[in-house]
Amino acid sequence: MKFVDEAFIDIAAGDGGNGCVSFRHEKYKEFGGPNGGDGGRGGHVYAVADPNLNTLVDFRYTRRFEAKRGQHGMGSDMFGAAGDDITLKMPVGTIISDAETGEVLFELLNPGEVITIAKGGDGGFGNLRFKSAINRAPRQKTPGWPGEKRNLKLELKVLADVGLLGLPNAGKSTLITAISNARPRIADYPFTTLHPNLGVVRVGPEQSFVVADLPGLIEGASEGAGLGHLFLRHLQRTRLLLHVVDLAPFDDNVDPVAQAKAIVAELKKYDAALYDKPRWLVLNKLDVIPAEEREARVKDFVKRFKYKGPVFQISALTHEGCDQLVKSVYEQVKKQQVAEQPPAAEVDPRFKDVPPDA
Repeated sequence: MKFVDEAFIDIAAGDGGNGCVSFRHEKYKEFGGPNGGDGGRGGHVYAVADPNLNTLVDFRYTRRFEAKRGQHGMGSDMFGAAGDDITLKMPVGTIISDAETGEVLFELLNPGEVITIAKGGDGGFGNLRFKSAINRAPRQKTPGWPGEKRNLKLELKVLADVGLLGLPNAGKSTLITAISNARPRIADYPFTTLHPNLGVVRVGPEQSFVVADLPGLIEGASEGAGLGHLFLRHLQRTRLLLHVVDLAPFDDNVDPVAQAKAIVAELKKYDAALYDKPRWLVLNKLDVIPAEEREARVKDFVKRFKYKGPVFQISALTHEGCDQLVKSVYEQVKKQQVAEQPPAAEVDPRFKDVPPDA
């Protein structure tokens, strides 16, 4: 399935049905009185967060969605039926904003969450509503109210706890395959990953986190070079970034330190808040380096990179060092989840001793 993380749609809720002017007509009842019913409500447009979807491709080719209008009121005190609602299924993590102003209207963050993105118009009043002691034969009615119409922009930001950051061919896809259930395409050439991949990492019983693998960044990505800049938005909701570095590039003239610094610079140009996220260094492909040279190579990289955070030495291919990385990442994610929880509301001292069921 083609990965699409942005789409534009037009939606229109249903108009309300018109009210009816009608009078009761029966034999021997010359003045039966008004009996015109109200019009029905127009259909609403709902959006639901479907955990089974991971792309907005359904909205790339179908862009217009209209709910049914309400039925008109009728005589004999009959009210019009409400128009049928429509429900649009969207991936969890979808941001819904106004296409013209850019204002964010809704965010679908929880699986199964349902929101109303356009309300149907109310039905008009029939002449039955206007009957009174001084107006026994009203001929007034009101038309139905129009439903809401909107031009919307849909933007998907995947919900992942951890994001993998790095150059093409740094081993990010191999790493996510080694630690999670994701199975992205892996090859010995750059730009193998063309769209984000999500994987669930199982640490233990009821202990897991979600990791996202993005297309590799290259220098100039913040200005539009390469593919990575198209998907950097998906890192904005992560709690931790893992900067994966190829410590043993094929070309001896390539300096891993210079490449790593270029990636960090591109991250800062794209979004300062993303740059300020916790970022750990993961030195990959140690299996290619002779055992007696590894320690010196790692120390030289860290010294020249001027990095003072956590450093993990791994080989995603042989899984060396991956277990320790996974455990440390889970502890960090769990710590941040606890810190993000809102403080418990203070209980009024007068009710501290009252049982919950009282």
